[in-house]
Amino acid sequence: MSSAKAHLETLPRGLQVALGLVFLALVAFPFVAGDFYVQMVARMMILAIFAMSLDLLQGVTGLVSLGHAAFFGLAGYALAFLTPAGEAVSLWWTLPVSVAASALAALVIGFFVVRTHGIYFIMVTMAFAQMVFYVFFDNKVLGGSDGLYINFKPDAGLFDLDNKLAFYYFALAVLLAVYLFLRRLLFSPFGRALAGIRVNENRMRAMGFGTFGYKLAAFTLAGALAGLAGYLWGAQTGFVNPELMGFHMSAHAIMMVILGGMGNFAGAIVGAFAFELLLDEFKALPSIGAFNAGKHWQLWMGLFIVAIVILAPRGLLGIVERLLRRKDGRG
Repeated sequence: MSSAKAHLETLPRGLQVALGLVFLALVAFPFVAGDFYVQMVARMMILAIFAMSLDLLQGVTGLVSLGHAAFFGLAGYALAFLTPAGEAVSLWWTLPVSVAASALAALVIGFFVVRTHGIYFIMVTMAFAQMVFYVFFDNKVLGGSDGLYINFKPDAGLFDLDNKLAFYYFALAVLLAVYLFLRRLLFSPFGRALAGIRVNENRMRAMGFGTFGYKLAAFTLAGALAGLAGYLWGAQTGFVNPELMGFHMSAHAIMMVILGGMGNFAGAIVGAFAFELLLDEFKALPSIGAFNAGKHWQLWMGLFIVAIVILAPRGLLGIVERLLRRKDGRG
């Protein structure tokens, strides 16, 4: 999945227009939907930020991490620890502190893991994440297996995050900012070096690139962005627990990236939305006799992901791109 065939870095004009229309639809969505659906889409946007952070590693740099959720959960816990029991704290200092905590953890862990390659990298990232998971799971001071409540949403001053509409548009603004930042990064010299490392790290090293430093920087930045998503998750849900750092959360992010299409960040957004929608649909499947189809949603999701990998290596975004190209050819 790290080959050029699995990537769609340059988005065709038709696909750019389609994505622009989707963004406008997200802007207008709260005016036609109820509070429940507004909150649901806000959650999808937060997961899209999380998926984009992993895509920087997996899709751009070629580093498949099974421990990325550790940085997602750490920022949520940082918000919980920074929020006193009786009052809200300022968004403008807790957000950078929480993101910095995830970035620092990513820097320390990355210093060790980016020295490894292939299956060893995958296993070491999972091992470190499990270590972080059990530090919180087994420690009552840190909340234990029950987790921690965040009684107040951060105080933004200019707008009220307790207002579902305000939180929705704040999440949308952050999503857009992260996407534009990463798209700019993708075509910067730094981003091109990361893409070169994905294609052939040995050749990049032979050309004089310090691949260790580039990979460590990418790992740290990805951890920081995962922390940004984790902070928003904690602020929206008002609750964090060790499951946010677990293997399943990391696996879900990987599936989002693969489902949407790797290496262009828009695919990560599409994948996050599609994954959550499919999740709801598969869980709602009716029972067939004594067989509870909805209870086995993991089976249907797994089969769907396998089908996407085999039939559409560029993910759902690649399918749309192919359809638009055929339409233009007929025109």
